[in-house]
Amino acid sequence: MTQAAFELRETRRTAASAIEPDPRAQAADIPPNVLVHLTEFALRQGIASEPWFAGLGITRQQINDPSLRVSYRQARMIISRALQAMRLPALGLLIGRNETIGSFGLLGLAMMTSRNFGEAMSAGIENHKICGSLLDVDFVAMDAHHVGVQAWPRYGDIELLPFLCEELFASCLAISRELVGPSITPVRMEFTYPAPAYATEYTQTFQCEVRFGAQHNRIVVDADWLVQPLPGYNPLVSRQALALCHQQLRGNSPSNEIVVSVERLLRNRLRDHPRLTEVARTLHLSERSLRRRLAESGRIFREIHDRVRAERALELLHAGQMSVAQIGIELGFSDPREFRRAFKRWTGMPPQVARRSLP
Repeated sequence: MTQAAFELRETRRTAASAIEPDPRAQAADIPPNVLVHLTEFALRQGIASEPWFAGLGITRQQINDPSLRVSYRQARMIISRALQAMRLPALGLLIGRNETIGSFGLLGLAMMTSRNFGEAMSAGIENHKICGSLLDVDFVAMDAHHVGVQAWPRYGDIELLPFLCEELFASCLAISRELVGPSITPVRMEFTYPAPAYATEYTQTFQCEVRFGAQHNRIVVDADWLVQPLPGYNPLVSRQALALCHQQLRGNSPSNEIVVSVERLLRNRLRDHPRLTEVARTLHLSERSLRRRLAESGRIFREIHDRVRAERALELLHAGQMSVAQIGIELGFSDPREFRRAFKRWTGMPPQVARRSLP
C-alpha cells in the first residue's frame, strides 16, 4: 500500500469514528430479527453464515432463540461480514422486499388487526424496536396531503446506512401492500446518501420517484391511505397484541427512555437550538427533574445535544447537497465559523475534511 493510500484509509477511518463510541451500542437489547433474515437468505444461497459470528459471543443457532438480545455492535459486525461474504450490492432490498407481516411477530398481529392503515402505521412506528430495528424511526406529516416514515442512523453510524434503509423501507412497502393491497405506491423515496451503482434496483422496488442526496431518509405516501380500513380489524386482539408489545418495550429502564425522548426532541428541533429549559417544559418536567433523570443515566444535556448535532452534521455532509454554512444553519448556528469550531471540537477535524473523508 502506498503512503498516500494509507493516509486516505486512516483519514476515512478517523471520519467514520469521529464521534466517540456510544456505550449504549454495547448494550444487548436488540432482537436479532434482521440477523435471522440475513442468515436465512444466506442459507438459500448456499452460503455458510457461521463465520459471521466468530468472536462475538453468540452463535448462528442462538439467534433463533426468541429470548436472545444482541448489541448494536454485535449486529453491526455480523451485517458487515454478511455484506462482504455475499457481495450482493442490493442485499438490503432483496431482504426487505421478501419480508411479510409474519416477520414482525406480535407487532405484525397488532398491525393486521388495527382499525385502519393509519393505526397500523402508528403501531409499527411506536413499537419498531421490538422487531430489531437498527435505525431510529418516526412518523412525519409532510403537508396536508402527504405523510412519511422517517429514519436516521443510530449513534451516528452511516457506514451501513444504505443496507439498513433498503431493508427497512423495502419491508415497509411489502407489509403495507400486504395490509391494504398491491395498489399502494409511495409518492417518492428520499435517501441522504449518494445514488449507488445499482440505483435502478430502487426504482424497480419502490416504483416511484427516488431522490438521493436528500436531507432525510424517508418513504412518503399519500395521506388518504391513513383512513383505509383493514379487513382483519379486531379491537380485542389488537389491544391484546399492543399490550404485549408495550410490555416488551418496557424492558428499557425509565432513565434510558428519558434520554431517547430528549434525543428525539432535539433531533426534530435542531434549527431552533432548544435550551434545557425549553426541552424540560416540552417534556412536562421541571429543569431540575430533567437534569436529575439524565444524571441517573450518566448523561448531561450538553453532551446529548452535541452528539445529536454531530451525528446530523455527518449525515448531511455525507449527503453532499448542502454547503457547510447551510448545514450550520440546519443545526442552529447563525455563524458558519461558530459551526466549524464546534464541529472540530466534536470530531477532531474541520467539516470540509470530514466531507472528503466520508465513504
